[in-house]
Amino acid sequence: MSQYVVMGVSGCGKSSVASLLAGRFGGVFLDADDFHPPENKAKMSAGIPLQDEDRKGWLLTLNHELKRRVDDQKSLFLACSALRQIYRDQLSEGLPELRFIYLKGSKELILERLQQRQNHFMPPSLIESQFATLEEPQDALTVSIKEPLPKIIDQLAHLISS
Repeated sequence: MSQYVVMGVSGCGKSSVASLLAGRFGGVFLDADDFHPPENKAKMSAGIPLQDEDRKGWLLTLNHELKRRVDDQKSLFLACSALRQIYRDQLSEGLPELRFIYLKGSKELILERLQQRQNHFMPPSLIESQFATLEEPQDALTVSIKEPLPKIIDQLAHLISS
């Protein structure tokens, strides 16, 4: 079945959107945050942005997980920042059918959401580094996060089904 990476900066709604899409399509939801090693979570909790070297093993683990599930009978929706093209290339290595869904939003809107979020290891102070790292994808299904969540899900469901 199909595999999708729901991507964007922290606070854009990746986990919510990926989870709801998995529910809509009877698929599987995975959160890339669950695959971070403790060292990465500790760095982010301390307000230290991850570097490419920090992400390397994590992206490899995610790629292996996607490959392991490629023949599953259910669609898979992975919530993962995938901010740079090189990260998307690492995620999709050996997975030519993997598609990306980009949740696009302004820094102001994202910061507002991050300041309201509780119990998450990613502090709002890292938003600058997220936007500095972001390389907007050219080949992703892209939706604005200005809309209410149900409308975003409807838009994406239509794009996926098209």
